[in-house]
Amino acid sequence: MAEDSSPEPGIAGAPSLLYLIKQVELAVKSHLDTLVAPYGLTAIQLTALSVVGRNPGTTSARLARNAFVTLQSSAQTIALLEERGWIVREADPTSRRQLRIFLSEKGREVLRELAEPIDALERDMLQDVPAADVATFRRVLQDVRHRLGGSHPH
Repeated sequence: MAEDSSPEPGIAGAPSLLYLIKQVELAVKSHLDTLVAPYGLTAIQLTALSVVGRNPGTTSARLARNAFVTLQSSAQTIALLEERGWIVREADPTSRRQLRIFLSEKGREVLRELAEPIDALERDMLQDVPAADVATFRRVLQDVRHRLGGSHPH
């Protein structure tokens, strides 16, 4: 009996969307890990830096939600990024118990240096997809993320 090479069959034996999304996620993470390795970063740490860059003054709880990691994992990532000088934490002026997270100049520089290689990866990934389809794909992914309980991208 021949083995089915497409796990997680969906309609008519085609791979399910959930399976395809996970495969794309793993492929992108692998490429990102390779891109950021020379900086001593992982794709997850890059995500945290990017979220902080788009949301200066975020809290660790909000960062965890927006980066889709646990609070414990977020705390470990924050500690590492702070140790490397890529972020700074400051007391919230309205609630001294809460710390706000900001990119340091060094963190902004890392994101600036990685912007073009990351853009190139996205261009390569979508090179044969018409611009209108890319716009639709982006909107659909954002809508799906929102429906599954995430906020709009940060």
